[in-house]
Amino acid sequence: MGVARAVLLAASQNRWMRERAARFSFIRRSVRRFMPGETLDDALGAARELQARNRGTVLTQLGENVADAAEARQVVAHYLEVLRKIHAESAGTEISVKLTQLGLDLSPQLCEENLRRLLAAEIPGRTIWIDMEASPYVETTLELYRNVLAAFPTTGICLQAYLRRTQADIESLMPLKPSVRLVKGAYAEAPEILLKDKAAIDANYLALAQHLLRAQRKGAIVRAAFATHDAPLIRAICEFAQAESIANGDVEIQMLYGIQTGEQQRLVNGGWRCGVLIAYGTYWYPWFMRRLAERPANLWFLVKNLTGS
Repeated sequence: MGVARAVLLAASQNRWMRERAARFSFIRRSVRRFMPGETLDDALGAARELQARNRGTVLTQLGENVADAAEARQVVAHYLEVLRKIHAESAGTEISVKLTQLGLDLSPQLCEENLRRLLAAEIPGRTIWIDMEASPYVETTLELYRNVLAAFPTTGICLQAYLRRTQADIESLMPLKPSVRLVKGAYAEAPEILLKDKAAIDANYLALAQHLLRAQRKGAIVRAAFATHDAPLIRAICEFAQAESIANGDVEIQMLYGIQTGEQQRLVNGGWRCGVLIAYGTYWYPWFMRRLAERPANLWFLVKNLTGS
């Protein structure tokens, strides 16, 4: 792990910095590159604009590790309102939730009850994505996913290519016909559970993507989505699909709001499926620092906003 990435991941967990970050205008200006605003209306407005340009959209309210059951219920109530508004507009927008927002730290049973409330409120056949968090939560998250998948078969799970265990996790889920969103991973983890460097992570990501695309074509999984901004990796996935005679429209690439917009347009123009994850909310600091850690070159935006250039 590079020094810059390690520093950024450590900063993402620093409570003192989180409480003070919002006071600095140059940080808030930088955050606006990655999210349209802090409110649901901001996010819905961005979703409408993107859908008009043939992009799918996924909304997520920032936040994690809620402290009590009442707070978890507030999160559920918020997402129920999100679903109501999406349905009222007949929009194709999806939602992605963190299980620690739904009370996983308090009780897996409480978390599952809250998750089932959201899944029951979604239109059958539509996807709600379960985000993956740091490694201590992986096993419980997968267990809860297995618990709900029979009743809600289009529910999706996020898996992280930088973890050594992910290939085995995919195999364990395959008999249940999952939907999988594959990411590289953005948490500070113990070295022994991670692949050793970027080259190894990229190679594993591509191998897992190829496996998932083949499984999707065979009907062994419901849906595969590849969340990455890595242009060479995206090209490799698309080239593999073409070599395997997989239709462009059956390959889904997801990116974050505001990043690689030119690449998004290229994918749309080529007939590939392109989705955009739109984050919103006031709890943006740890999420923002992890985005910088994923690609430390993004620190340039901080510098530009600090200097006013």
